[in-house]
Formats: sequence, C-alpha cells, structure tokens
Amino acid sequence: MNILLKGGLVLQHSSEKFSIEKKDIYISEDKIAGIGSCPQGFIADKTVDAGQKLMLPGLINAHTHAYMTLLRNAADDLAFDEWLFKNVMPMEERLTEEDAYWGNLLGCMEMIKTGTTNFLDMHMFNNQTALAAKKIGMRAVISRGVVGGAEDINNSYRIEEAFAEMKEHQSDLLSFCLAPHAIYTCDVDFLKHVSDLAYKNQLRLNIHLSESKNEVDNCLKQHNMTPVELLEKIDFFKAPTIAAHCVNLTENDIKILKTRNVSAVTNPVSNMKLGNGFAPMKELLQAGINVCIGTDGSASNNTLNLFREMSILSFVHKGNNEDACILNALETFNMATINGARALGMEDSLGRIDVGMKADLSIINLNTPQLQPCSNLMSAIIYSMNGSEVESVIINGKFVMENNKFTNIDEEEVYEQVNKIRRRIEHA
Repeated sequence: MNILLKGGLVLQHSSEKFSIEKKDIYISEDKIAGIGSCPQGFIADKTVDAGQKLMLPGLINAHTHAYMTLLRNAADDLAFDEWLFKNVMPMEERLTEEDAYWGNLLGCMEMIKTGTTNFLDMHMFNNQTALAAKKIGMRAVISRGVVGGAEDINNSYRIEEAFAEMKEHQSDLLSFCLAPHAIYTCDVDFLKHVSDLAYKNQLRLNIHLSESKNEVDNCLKQHNMTPVELLEKIDFFKAPTIAAHCVNLTENDIKILKTRNVSAVTNPVSNMKLGNGFAPMKELLQAGINVCIGTDGSASNNTLNLFREMSILSFVHKGNNEDACILNALETFNMATINGARALGMEDSLGRIDVGMKADLSIINLNTPQLQPCSNLMSAIIYSMNGSEVESVIINGKFVMENNKFTNIDEEEVYEQVNKIRRRIEHA
C-alpha cells in the first residue's frame, strides 16, 4: 500500500543535529520512499492530511516486560528485594500463558498510544509476547528470560523454549535474542553457557546488570569483583550485549562496557521507584557508551510511556549532576530512537525518518495546550509532551492506530480481560 502524509512537519535527526520542516512523506509498502519530493511512479492509495501535525520516528523501548501490565500498581512503595521476591514473583506464578497474552496486548496498546513502535522484551511466558505483537501489528525484539545453574546447562527447557519461539515466530516485525536474567539468578557456568550459545548463533544478549546495591555487594562478597567484572572474566560480552539498568557502576566497569561495546539501557523511573538510585549518566556519556532508554515493566514503573521516561530522565540528571546542560533535548531523544536502534543492530532501518528506512512513525497533534505556542518543538518533545498528543501510529508501513483508534484489536475486550485476570490473581 502507498500512503502519502501530506503537509506535516517532519523531524529528521542525526546524533548531532536535527531539522523540523514542512514536508510530504511518501510511504511505499514497509519503507519510506520519499520525503519532500514524490518518487517516480508513486501513486497514493491513501492520502492523509498532516497539516498541524508533527511526524516523529517511532520510539524504541529498549527494556521492558510487557506482560507485567497485569501487575501494575500491585507492589508499590517496597524495597527492591521485597518487591521482587515477596510480591512480584509470587503473583507471576499465578499467571497462565493466556493471562500473559492479554497482559502483553495491553502493554503493546499502551506503548503504541504513546508513540513507541518497537520494544525489547524479556518475558517468561513462551510465545505470548510474539502472539500479542503479531495481533496488534507491533515491532518487537523478544527474549525468553532464562535462569539456572550448572545442572541446567544440558537440560534447560527455558533455552529450548527460546529457540523454539525464534523458529516459529521470526518475521519482518519480530526478532529475537537470548536473555540470561541476571547474575543473581544464573550461576557463572550457566551465564557462560548462554553467552556461548548467543555467540554461536549470532544472537544478541539481554541482561539485567548492576541494578541494585545489594546485587553488587553480594557479587563482591562471593566473587571479589563487580557484576561487570565477573561477566568480563567469563568473556560474556563476546556476543553483542544490551545491559539494562547499569546503576551501580565503578570506573573500571564503565571502561569494560566501553571496550566491549555494550549498550546500556537506563530505566530512570523504575530505578528511582525501587530506591536503586541513578545511573552514572555523565560518566557513561563521557566514555562514549551507547546509552538507550527503557521503561522496565509496569510492576516497577507503572507506565510504559517513553515520553514520560524521556522527560524524567533529562530532569533527574540535570538535578543530580547540578548541571542544566547535561542531557539536552536532542541527546535525550536520541536515546529513545537512534541509540535504541543501534543497540538492537537495526540502525540502518529504524530510529530515523529518512528515505529507505522502515516506515515506523507517529503522527503528533500539535493543537494541544501543552504544545502552544509552537516555538522550539525539539524542546517540546522532551519537556512538554506527555504522550497523549500521539494521534496515529504507522508500523512497517501500516496504520496500527489511526485517529486514536486501534485498527487490529478491540480495545474494550482487552480491558475486560485484564481486569478479570487481575481480580483472580489478587484473590488467589
């Protein structure tokens, strides 16, 4: 299908500069075929009046657990260990695979509603993220979280599930990586085994790393080294790695992450809510590490809204570093677009609005009080928008939401199902 987005403002950006100009966008099948000038032979099947609208590249949520929408607001105001081991994990055990499907679908809805077109998911329910993303038409990089010890190396059903899921669901919209959960749920031999599998199969690794002070302190007691140093010792980073959180890092940790080209995903709201502190953003940026942004799951964040996350990220580090110039609007926006695409190995097709890129973008309604007057729109994206301004979303050249209506799902059915599930697991 050929789509013409006519007369809107288009944000085009790189790592160092951006422009916002009134241009037409020509979409052919799944790609952007032209910007400004009509490609030869292009005939629009659908023309959309984009006047008074802003076209943004789709945002990339580089770390989440979409099914956890079912646990939203269920375990708040608790210390990390109590939150995870005494509250979240017991509730997770009451969930079925069908429950997870509806939770994932709700997560996809929330992300699309707030301009996210691609997400890196770590899950524990085989196939359900993939089925939900397929249903709604969303792009996703999916990883089955795996835990275990040396005894699981040759007999891990979770790893078997991960590879079976890849084989069944790999597509233009869905890709996969391996996800050893963390150093405190996987022993050293198992971590090395999963890393070896990723390297052998040319897959990326997705792991929680140095999230809490307890994680680091326990690792120092047990191994006399930090979690990053432990992974470096076993050559874990030989496969391209995406490390979520990276809050409690030493100077040497940062050097290792840079040398190994690890992408660090910052999750500011989750880290603050669970009392885990702030990632050393200034040091990560000075080291030249690819930093991207994720929401984490709704159990620890309460939303999957990257506009909220970007705003808080910039404000928090300006205040924490007592430096109003750190994390300017463009740097922050890059973390949710270009940097996220780079972490996923998709920088040649996602994260920017340019000819030849995948047609993943959102259409923003500028006629809202918080965006008036329309002066500095890059600042407005980070400091004024809250996600409600997203009017339509295109993924892979197809509208998945148009004029605030989902095109592939029944929104009310999802709400009905997730509330039934929540009532059941709360009273189990």
